[in-house]
Amino acid sequence: MKRDDALEYHARGRPGKIAVVPTKPLTNQRDLALAYSPGVAEPCLEIQKNPEDAYRYTAKGNLVAVVTNGTAVLGLGNIGALAGKPVMEGKGNLFKQFADLDCFDLEIGSESPDDVIRFCQLLEPTVGGINLEDIRAPDCFYIEETLRKTMKIPVFHDDQHGTAIISGAALLNGLELVGKAIDEIRVVFSGAGAAAISTAEHYVRLGVRREHITMCDRQGVIYEGRVEDMDPYKARFARPTELRTIEQALEDADVFVGLSVAGAVQKEWIARMAKRPIIFALANPVPEILPDAVREVRDDAIIATGRSDYPNQVNNVLGFPFIFRGALDARATTVNEEMKMAATRALALLAREDVPESVAKLYGLKKVTFGPEYLIPFPFDPRVLLWVAPAVAWAAVASGVAQEFVDIDHYRTQLEARLGRARGIMRGIITRATSDPKRIVFPEGEDPKIIRAAQICVDEGIAYPVLLGRPETIERVAREYSIPLEEIEVVDPATARRRDDYVRYLWERRQRKGLSLGEAQQRLANPNYFGCCMVALGDADAMLSGVNATYPETIRPALETIGAHPKAGILSGMYMLVFEKRVVFCGDTTVTIDPTAEQLAQIAYAASRIVQNFGETPRVAMLSFSNFGSVRHPDAAKVARAVELLRERDPHLVVDGEMQADTAFDEAIQRERYPFSRLKEEANVLIFPNLSAGNIAYKLLNHLGGATAIGPILVGMRRPVHVLEQGADVQEIVNMAAVAVMDAQARGRSADDARVPGVPRGREAGIL
Repeated sequence: MKRDDALEYHARGRPGKIAVVPTKPLTNQRDLALAYSPGVAEPCLEIQKNPEDAYRYTAKGNLVAVVTNGTAVLGLGNIGALAGKPVMEGKGNLFKQFADLDCFDLEIGSESPDDVIRFCQLLEPTVGGINLEDIRAPDCFYIEETLRKTMKIPVFHDDQHGTAIISGAALLNGLELVGKAIDEIRVVFSGAGAAAISTAEHYVRLGVRREHITMCDRQGVIYEGRVEDMDPYKARFARPTELRTIEQALEDADVFVGLSVAGAVQKEWIARMAKRPIIFALANPVPEILPDAVREVRDDAIIATGRSDYPNQVNNVLGFPFIFRGALDARATTVNEEMKMAATRALALLAREDVPESVAKLYGLKKVTFGPEYLIPFPFDPRVLLWVAPAVAWAAVASGVAQEFVDIDHYRTQLEARLGRARGIMRGIITRATSDPKRIVFPEGEDPKIIRAAQICVDEGIAYPVLLGRPETIERVAREYSIPLEEIEVVDPATARRRDDYVRYLWERRQRKGLSLGEAQQRLANPNYFGCCMVALGDADAMLSGVNATYPETIRPALETIGAHPKAGILSGMYMLVFEKRVVFCGDTTVTIDPTAEQLAQIAYAASRIVQNFGETPRVAMLSFSNFGSVRHPDAAKVARAVELLRERDPHLVVDGEMQADTAFDEAIQRERYPFSRLKEEANVLIFPNLSAGNIAYKLLNHLGGATAIGPILVGMRRPVHVLEQGADVQEIVNMAAVAVMDAQARGRSADDARVPGVPRGREAGIL
């Protein structure tokens, strides 16, 4: 991750990462009178009579304060409240994205624990809960304990309890796999800060015997009688022992939990642990010991880290959003031990459930099963919300701290409606791309945005980028923008080793269409032709171009060099529009001006295949100005015929039409007016009758509907080629690179025959 990229991300557009969004209209004088004076007096008076009505008339019940004084920010230490603000904004973003909780980040300009306590106490009328964040130990223990005793809203210090709850789930499942009893295991901790002490206490409540825990800090083992660098919280884990170093403590230990610093343990020490050890190396960004080093000495170990590039990521985002969601919905007065335990056990049980194909696909996996490399759910598994929040809410009810009874079945339905899968879909695409990155050639390699996007692809592990252009120009631009090129391949089309092979390939492909050998050489001067030849001959897995060219200028070389897939017979362009709570796929938006019924059927079929590859179940609406024959017109009849053809080709596909756009999205219209329709819920794939309708509609939805547009996804090519929208920004280029990688993954190109010149190689199947 580069410094400039991080700064640009936080500064671009509206600075920061969160904003206040109105939830009521304010468009006329009546709205103004209701929202403010005199209408606002009515809810004020109701709340005065009954304070509980604040949850009915205000946002209090869905509002969390993230509070810090900046004394222990991430791995940066005591950098102060203001410098910690970007982290708190990020926490607020996670609350919203994962659990639809609104958030105020509040940074306190004082290191005094009593000031923090008093500040939080004064917030009680404003917020439904308080998330304490990045406060140093032992101050954080005193602050949280005092607030829990004096306040009637949930207070939760995530640095303490988040890791405890999630690693606790991993511990339960790890012990299940290795066949060890929790009350017999020996556990060694590296680190004795807030997270380590809270995690150890949580393990004790799970069943680990306190006398079986050895905790180590910078001074070594915390033992009974030690006076150096001790406090009352560490003293809970001081025990009579002759052990003095972590190396000694790890001898025959069953579990290692690292919550300290990189390199805190050596592989030789891990080698002397008990059979089938459990290793939780959770320091970030570099763990106490890397999994690869563990594997060198222990092939029987179960390993978890805090990183996303290894299995079993212990990520706090699996906990705090859903714990607060459940606590606030039950109107809990605190987050007690029963609620934390419920969260741990819910995560552990969810990991043992069958993982839906849609979730596996988000991570680029065909099948995921409970085992050594899947101890806890993935952070972007949408089921976590539906398991953890209800478990926490019900624990609040059962333990007597809830003020609102929760009907679990009804509550799960509410949660499903609150958050659609749209929020995580782009992250899921990128995660899937990183599971098997491919070589992506960028013909516009001299463009600064392309170079920056290529570096992000390298940093994120999305792709192996190949930039086409003059090396001296690319190097100069990279220097100007401080972009390193060490891991980015640069190819000069004018001097490339394979240039003659590409010329001959293009000439042989087009010689009966009037192309001479000399003209083929001239066309190879165009980087788009060169890039397409790389893909055609297996020197790249996909091509991405178009940021500085019109759509026809980019697609023509692809058609002449690679061509349409023989089973498709037609190209089409599709956009994925990501809204807050839904994803809509629109086709054809870029290629075929006036498709026939047969072409419409193919466009819809190809779109449905891509939607399935993204882990979604396609529900296709074939759009028109007519509803099921309500208007007699050739255009409507064409759409109706396309539906018939598509059903013949794939009888199991959920598709209907011709229908108007409101019918496609309104379940009441479908149910009441057209109960015969195969669409029983809103469509997620829209197929337009012609290019004018498709292009206009997606641009209106994008700009007026607040969607994030991903595309155009070029459908029907023999090889993966995708066209960027002219003027696309860096993040849009990165998003499309991930889509291109997914396309290449789906086609399953064989590496064995990819380098033979002359003809395209590999399987012809893939995304059509």
